[in-house]
Amino acid sequence: MEPRQSARSRLYRRFAAKPGRWLIVIAILVGIGCYVIGLNVGYLDIGTAQQTVQQLRSENQKLKIQIADLTSTQVALQNKISTFEAALDEIIPSKNTYNIKPNQSMIVASGRLTIGLIGLPTNQTVNINVNGKQQSAASGDVISVALDPQTTCRVRVQSFDMFKAVLNASCTPAQ
Repeated sequence: MEPRQSARSRLYRRFAAKPGRWLIVIAILVGIGCYVIGLNVGYLDIGTAQQTVQQLRSENQKLKIQIADLTSTQVALQNKISTFEAALDEIIPSKNTYNIKPNQSMIVASGRLTIGLIGLPTNQTVNINVNGKQQSAASGDVISVALDPQTTCRVRVQSFDMFKAVLNASCTPAQ
């Protein structure tokens, strides 16, 4: 035990001889402690940041999948809307526009005109019956009918094919 005491006493004598050495040793130990604590805090922050990045990546993937699903749903809904609009236009076309099938007649223009498609359309013309008068017309032709001195009606052939004719009929007061 004696050699140990002498080692302590030697160490004690060295530090006791110059008290400033204690301050340097304590400063070095505090610096090392702070460095170790700083490293641990840094590692904890890095670990937390990595966890956050992982969570954000998984959320990002989920959101990308959700966006893709919503986009496909939107496209499907737009296609359905287009189909329904086309079907609706087939049933109820634009204002004053009528789809007439062969040998079908309609009362149009607020009941002022009766128009009908006589037989199947040919390649260049279509036979139309307007208020009992048969007329032959091509696409773009306009048939004017004077109902009375104050009212003139116009039937315009927009287009036709083998299965239908698309006609626009309107009546306006004569000028």
